[in-house]
Amino acid sequence: MTISNDISIEILNNLVLIQNDRISGYRKAIDELKNGKDKDLRALFRRMAEESEKLKVELVTLIEAMGGKVITGTTNLGKVYRTWMDIKAFFNDAERYAILDNCEEGEEAALIAYQDALETDGLTSDVFNLLKRQQTQLSRSHTHIKTLRDNQTV
Repeated sequence: MTISNDISIEILNNLVLIQNDRISGYRKAIDELKNGKDKDLRALFRRMAEESEKLKVELVTLIEAMGGKVITGTTNLGKVYRTWMDIKAFFNDAERYAILDNCEEGEEAALIAYQDALETDGLTSDVFNLLKRQQTQLSRSHTHIKTLRDNQTV
């Protein structure tokens, strides 16, 4: 492996953790919704978790093709978001808004991670193109979540 390859694998692994955060976060959001209520959000959050599963597979496939080892787990920041979601849902009567707000914060963090990754020198064109495409997809998801949140009344 070259230095550039090592850097690319490290960056890809960091984004695997971000996708794991999204998967865990959206599953947590589904759990926080009251039964029988907010069916639209349950379906959306399932789709978002599935989206992250697919993005993660793409990242893992590239890491393995580059000869790297895939790391597992979530980021500390992701754990903070899930804990914050617990607190918001417990203390906030505007549950739907609180959950969407937390999801929007998580989406924003994912976009920042992707932007930081894309600004790294030495990325191969394969890595750059994959990250750019995934960032575009995540940007659409972020916009959708933000719009839903902004249309809620507190």
